[in-house]
Amino acid sequence: MKRNVELTVAALAALTAVTSAQAQQAAAPAPDTSWKSSAAAGLTLTRGNSSTLLATLGATTGKKWDQNEISLGVDGAYGTSKNNGVNQTTAGSIHAFGQYNRLFNERLYGFLRLEGLNDAVADINYRITLSPGLGYYFIKEKKTDLSAEVGPGFVFEKLGGNKDNFVTLRVGETFHHELTDRARIWEHADIMPQVDRFSNYIVTAEAGIEADLTADKKLSLRAVLQDTYNSEPAPGRYKNDAKIITAIAYKF
Repeated sequence: MKRNVELTVAALAALTAVTSAQAQQAAAPAPDTSWKSSAAAGLTLTRGNSSTLLATLGATTGKKWDQNEISLGVDGAYGTSKNNGVNQTTAGSIHAFGQYNRLFNERLYGFLRLEGLNDAVADINYRITLSPGLGYYFIKEKKTDLSAEVGPGFVFEKLGGNKDNFVTLRVGETFHHELTDRARIWEHADIMPQVDRFSNYIVTAEAGIEADLTADKKLSLRAVLQDTYNSEPAPGRYKNDAKIITAIAYKF
């Protein structure tokens, strides 16, 4: 009798443990694998002693599923100014990128990134960059993530009408953090030196802050600082280009 009671108690305990585990698994929300997209637009106008226009547009989308991550984006800027009757184009660029990550474990991943740029003011007819490599999440939490990437890069460009192709070393890092439930900051930086001539290099950096304007978090206000430094720019152009962008963004 005692033996039967012990077996019955053990069976009930095992059944309870299995049922509890199944209930917890059922209660846990399924990972969100849908596309997350946003579009942003900004416009600055001045009239009076000077007449200026600066318009910016941008869109990004991304998806995470299983051991895969993909992100795509495009942005552009157009600006003019008129001083003493003289018209001048102050901005005219379009930039696009795509990146695919394949996670090997929770933090280590391999990636392939493709990026393109056209900038009339900087006299960049085109710059296409292809960079494979390895990345690692040093921080990977719900509200904060910090990752670094390293690998070779291949640059195909035409500056001031002159074509050039070269191999680079690409080192980059990305940081995101939610300040509150309705505000967040981010930062990203890349450096790409030419492997056989380190004096020729390109540095790109971006830092931004965003705050939701509506309770459903679909509409937000963002401010972004973007900076690009090219140690060997097109003839007659400056090495550094920086701009501050304020825009309204819509998420869908």
